Amino acid sequence: MEMKKINSGKLRAIGYDARSRLLQVQLDDGSTLQYSGVGEDSWRRLSSSGAAWSYYRDNIEEEFSAKRVSGKAPATANPLDELFGKPQ
Repeated sequence: MEMKKINSGKLRAIGYDARSRLLQVQLDDGSTLQYSGVGEDSWRRLSSSGAAWSYYRDNIEEEFSAKRVSGKAPATANPLDELFGKPQ
């Protein structure tokens, strides 16, 4: 999938495969997420938006479930573990 470089909020690159209706986004932390079932209209609006980050947050992130394909895994550790150590 060809990725289009973008610099809007935390978005760094976006790509779309019309045949599989798959949207891929790369965030500034290096993680890459895929959203399935995204229509071409949503892709066109995202890729041509002057406020792509806002469009992504309101219309993609909230409406479709993401599959992480690369990058950092979500933090699951308790932030207090660094201060007090992990419970045994």
